Amino acid sequence: MAANSTAPFARFEWMIAWRYIRAKRAEGGVSIMTWISLVGITLAVFALIATLAVRSGFRAEFVDTILGANAHVTVYNRLEVSETGASSRTIANYDELAAAVAAVPGVTRVAPLIKGQVMANNLSNNVGVEVFGITLDNLKTIPRIVQPEEARGNIDRFYDGVAIGSGVARELGVTVGDRIKIISPNGVRTAFGTSPRVNAYEVVYVFTAGRYDIDRTRVYLPFSEAQNFFNRNGVADELEVMVEDPDWVSDLTLPLLNAAGDRALIWTWQDASGGFLRALEVEDNVMFVILSILVLIAALNIISGLIMLVKNKGRDIGILRTMGLTEGSVLRIFFICGAGIGTIGTIFGVVLGCLFAIYIDPIFSLVNAMGQGGVWDPAIRGLYSLPAELRLNDVLSAVTLSLGLSWIVTIFPARRAARMNPVEALRYE
Repeated sequence: MAANSTAPFARFEWMIAWRYIRAKRAEGGVSIMTWISLVGITLAVFALIATLAVRSGFRAEFVDTILGANAHVTVYNRLEVSETGASSRTIANYDELAAAVAAVPGVTRVAPLIKGQVMANNLSNNVGVEVFGITLDNLKTIPRIVQPEEARGNIDRFYDGVAIGSGVARELGVTVGDRIKIISPNGVRTAFGTSPRVNAYEVVYVFTAGRYDIDRTRVYLPFSEAQNFFNRNGVADELEVMVEDPDWVSDLTLPLLNAAGDRALIWTWQDASGGFLRALEVEDNVMFVILSILVLIAALNIISGLIMLVKNKGRDIGILRTMGLTEGSVLRIFFICGAGIGTIGTIFGVVLGCLFAIYIDPIFSLVNAMGQGGVWDPAIRGLYSLPAELRLNDVLSAVTLSLGLSWIVTIFPARRAARMNPVEALRYE
């Protein structure tokens, strides 16, 4: 077969490239650069996939804990001042209003709520909590409460007492069956002023929603009891609305306002957490750019290795060219060398990154134990552990970036080898 009719990436090109990658002992410098390039690509891809997995897991866990224990949309009334000068936001016709809001397409549940901030007490332990007055049927529709990460007690006994977060239980030193006091400064009005209202309730259910600030402050009280305790007889403070697709909750804002009446105001979960989610998105983009630069730096090591390889193999290139090897074949041989290093490094990096995401819990536990439990503070980060979610799109992005960069940078030293003059290469041999 004539040289000019050789098929691209023929078997002999792969064979020569493989022999060049396995540098001889006398050419150990080339071998060292090969290993440096391989390890660099592997670590860069591993870091990229691990970061993308943690990023995806953190956002998914954060959003899931928000949507799993909080309203997707909160409907409340504008402040109204009566003729006597008393101001109120309460909803008097909450049953009719809830029925009208529930009729909006896309709404799955509407629950009237009583909300108030009080102090919870047990013996000498005190903690500030937020009380949610709700019916048992509506409480059972909250995913992170009825199906929490951990739970003690029986939620069906809700009308016999209160349901509290595990953080509240820990702060007060109570468990199921104990009694806690709920103290509100806005109690009974007397001639001598307003006296605090104090009621004692049995703890019938303790839940761990998976979000520190919820478990640390959340207390659920039966709706009718909350009405009596907060002086909300016959009214509700707001409506808790759940929708089918929380990501598109903004599309329901106008229909919900129309259904809720002239005094209604809307507050969505995106309004409450939108700033954090936008900051998280910016951080994600910045981290991807930074790690992409690391992949590029690792890929540039391939150029160094190939330049040294081309220099050491000048005599071989001259001989092969005089034997009839085309410039295209020489280019492909050295391209295979560089691209092979990048491809193998990418494969190793993908394997390590996927293993890290899959086994992040034991890895995190080991690191946390080595740091004596101070590596991750749920009071600051809101979540109890470092989450990771392995997504195909993230892996494909890392693979595409790594292979694209490593293959592109390989072309330049490969072209230099292909354009080498065989006469000049053999002149001093």
